Amino acid sequence: MNLRKMQYVALWIGIAAYLVTGVQAQDEAKSEAGKKNALDFKVKSIDGQKIDLSKYTGKVVVVVNTASKCGLTPQYAGLQKLYDQHSEKGLVVLGFPCNQFGRQEPGTESEIKTFCTENYGVAFPMFSKVDVNGEGQSPFYKNLCQLDLQPKGPGKVQWNFEKFVIDRQGQPVARFSPRTKPNDPEFQKVIQSALAK
Repeated sequence: MNLRKMQYVALWIGIAAYLVTGVQAQDEAKSEAGKKNALDFKVKSIDGQKIDLSKYTGKVVVVVNTASKCGLTPQYAGLQKLYDQHSEKGLVVLGFPCNQFGRQEPGTESEIKTFCTENYGVAFPMFSKVDVNGEGQSPFYKNLCQLDLQPKGPGKVQWNFEKFVIDRQGQPVARFSPRTKPNDPEFQKVIQSALAK
């Protein structure tokens, strides 16, 4: 084989190796994206403190967007009961007030906190108001909403009190519609299953 042919062969081997390596890197990146801990976000608490949600890794997490002037607002009582019953086993409820649905959460963070505490005895962590849909969508919610979680599936948050369940490894495992009450058997089954792992 003459020198020119050897150079061509070497060039094509180099190109092939580059392409294979690039595809492998893309596959690894996709795989890592799929493994991303859903709690790898920082948010503000209802008191204005910066909170790294990854501190809840190791717990079963129920994420719910809340409102104080909604027909579903009494679900606060059920969520608090759920928290009381299972917090020692590793369950935490995270409440995210949102004013995007019928402007049913118009208050300040201080007003929301007072309302939740005085009316429903809420002791689970609450956070500053967020947008769960649209241009100003919280990155935390943007990540959750794109996932195909059963029984509801992917897409926009439908209304106040939609619920996401995240397992102890930080992986979202279920999504329930706003009208699914905290004592709903299917919802409870998912919680119990996640707590058992």
